[in-house]
Amino acid sequence: MSSAAIAIACVLLAAATVIFIFLIDPDASDSAPHRSRLDTLLERRDAIYDNLRDLRFEYRAGKFSAQDYEDMKQSLESEAARVLGEMDLFTGGAPTPATRQAMTRKPAPRSC
Repeated sequence: MSSAAIAIACVLLAAATVIFIFLIDPDASDSAPHRSRLDTLLERRDAIYDNLRDLRFEYRAGKFSAQDYEDMKQSLESEAARVLGEMDLFTGGAPTPATRQAMTRKPAPRSC
């Protein structure tokens, strides 16, 4: 190859690189972490469980009446059942890794 052909190839490669770096606008979804529907459901399930735990703590601390506590608890439990049902539909009833881990854990001893 002649030096002129090499020089032209280098210029074309440099031009293509500059165009690629500066003129192509990336889609916003390209940089977003890709999460599956199951990841979203697992995250929602964990948030509901956290909310139930916090609700129980606040009820015991006297922040809610018994009726308010029962209403909020029922609402959260209904939402948890819906999310768990969606997880079952999504996985075909097969246990997820998080579910398998929870099933193998021994319950912590309860203190009075």
